[in-house]
Amino acid sequence: MKVVRQYILDYVLIVTVILLSIAGFWKIFFGADARPTTYHYLHVITVFAWLLLLLIQLTLIGKKSFLSHKTVGLSILLFGPLLVASTALMSVHSARKGMISGEGDALLVQNVMGTLELGFLILMGFVLRKRRAIHGAFLLSTTLLFMGIAIFFTLLAWVPQFKIEGPETFYRFGTAALTGLAICLVIGIMYCVKNRRFGWPVLLGGSFLLINQLINALLIYFDLIKPLTEFVGSLNETATFVASFGVLLILLISTGVLKDRQVAYPQPKTAES
Repeated sequence: MKVVRQYILDYVLIVTVILLSIAGFWKIFFGADARPTTYHYLHVITVFAWLLLLLIQLTLIGKKSFLSHKTVGLSILLFGPLLVASTALMSVHSARKGMISGEGDALLVQNVMGTLELGFLILMGFVLRKRRAIHGAFLLSTTLLFMGIAIFFTLLAWVPQFKIEGPETFYRFGTAALTGLAICLVIGIMYCVKNRRFGWPVLLGGSFLLINQLINALLIYFDLIKPLTEFVGSLNETATFVASFGVLLILLISTGVLKDRQVAYPQPKTAES
């Protein structure tokens, strides 16, 4: 319990994102018209694996099990690229589905930019891994990217005021997106106010949703959404997955993480020393 109290805000954030993700994904898998694909299963598995990994790492830090934390952290070399690759794959799949149906992809910018931003946050967590608090804040900030999308789908699926009931209620997509954006931004600000020195990466993660909305508005203004949808939808899904995985893996390895054999954390003195 001492560990939980020490990092109570972080635990609440991660657990909340897990619960919101379950609620958001629920009808995709168990709804009356549920037709989950292999892409959905892969994405859900990687998202929850990532969130559980963050919980494990947070617990190890709280217990001061620094060696175990560092060892488990190397698994990010697998889970990080896999998570980004599955997100990139879903982006292409969603764009292609919207292109074929002629309805477009309302989440195109969030999907594409979210993939790039997710990779950026994970990479920065590795680049700054020796600055422990900043390292942790960057990895924790990835949860806000998932939270924004989870809130969006949860509101549409479970809250009557947000349900889509025909063309006249399509505006609710935007309302749900803005609600998720506002909540994530407030959480980011809370972290930054709590600790301005180390909380800014979480604010950055929460701000990405706002940035994406602004980019989306610009693309709509310049009538570029359709060509972008066609471009993303035309990408080869397998090649996108492999390329996304490979690029992030190479970038993570290039930070020198595999060369760090010596434990960077101070070890407790024994009676013999």
